[in-house]
Amino acid sequence: MAKTHEILAQSRKDEGKGASRRLRRAAFVPAVVYGAGQPAESIQIEHNTILLAAKHEWFFSSVLDLNVDGKVQKVLVRDWQKHPFKQQMLHMDFLRINENEAIRVNVPLHFLNQEKSAAGKTAGVVISHNLNEVEVSCLPKDLPEFIELDLVDLKPGDIVHLSQLKLPANVEIPALHLGADHDVAVVTAAFVQEEVDAAPAAEGAEAEAKPAGDAAKK
Repeated sequence: MAKTHEILAQSRKDEGKGASRRLRRAAFVPAVVYGAGQPAESIQIEHNTILLAAKHEWFFSSVLDLNVDGKVQKVLVRDWQKHPFKQQMLHMDFLRINENEAIRVNVPLHFLNQEKSAAGKTAGVVISHNLNEVEVSCLPKDLPEFIELDLVDLKPGDIVHLSQLKLPANVEIPALHLGADHDVAVVTAAFVQEEVDAAPAAEGAEAEAKPAGDAAKK
């Protein structure tokens, strides 16, 4: 089971672009909480709280305890807007969840022991991570913060598919119910073939042909 992560917030009454600008100048992030059959709620969160939390991958892939004026709601981050070049979060959307209903969330993949594998030790082999996260379905209480993929046995030429991931109990990958075409490659270990430069060889052949041609002319 994932750890509990609490985010402190306050309710707000002022809405609109002007109110949001005033909040940002006061070092707060305007946000909205919606879902679970309840009315949408406008809230504000201290910017430093968001900035520190956003440095961790769990913030975007875990069920959070959103504490609004002392009332805790189980939520997921559903959308966010960042400043194009400043270290500033402009707005956030949180989705309330029902703890008794399955949710779908993109969970990060953690790759282990790649450098210890035969593929990792073989010259000319490139290991590609084709996916860095995977969508899972489960009850909120079973949601993992991440899924580990141990590559210690990876050999040159190997392909690790989605169906080979070891999932925690009561967690599944919805894509695998859609057919074999959706069992995509997560990791590949392929040899890289060096391109042969044909130009020097062609020039050498042309140089050898010239004396023969000259001799024929004489």
